[in-house]
Amino acid sequence: MDPRIDVYKRELLRWNEKVNLIGPEAKQNLDEHIEEALAAAEILKPKGEVLDFGSGGGLPAIPMAIVSAEGRFHLVEADRKKWAFLKHIARECSLNAVVVGDRLSRALTRFPPDLRFSLVISRAVGRPEEWVPSLKAHLADGARIALFQGTPDAPVIAGFDDSGAHKLPRGDANYLVTLTFHVEQ
Repeated sequence: MDPRIDVYKRELLRWNEKVNLIGPEAKQNLDEHIEEALAAAEILKPKGEVLDFGSGGGLPAIPMAIVSAEGRFHLVEADRKKWAFLKHIARECSLNAVVVGDRLSRALTRFPPDLRFSLVISRAVGRPEEWVPSLKAHLADGARIALFQGTPDAPVIAGFDDSGAHKLPRGDANYLVTLTFHVEQ
């Protein structure tokens, strides 16, 4: 396993003592959460521009970025203490990552107009039906939206096709649901 995973884990636990980065369940099951992120990276094979928002303490994005050399990760987090941690860990682990301290709606206005994401990952952030459509201007044709959620049911969103669900190893109700975006002609 990449030694940067151990650096991430150590720093996450150290910072979590002062800043609430992850909850008690994630702290108690940190190895399983990391394994889940690594399993997702194996399924998704991130490359190109990758967006993760609501990045929190970096699960699943940081472990995914560590093992996905072909991806450039854009981590969007509104909580100042959490994005400070994300910037710290991106430096410590020499990640190809950009940390944006803002809400998604404002971050989208700050991205270069020609930036196109090939993959968007999100873990338990609101209702995808509400925020996924706002990404259309920044998605490449064929871009995937990967949702970490408790059911295998994909949300129905105009312009996005259900491209399947994968059972993740942690717990009985953990799925990686993917949607594929197609530019309207």
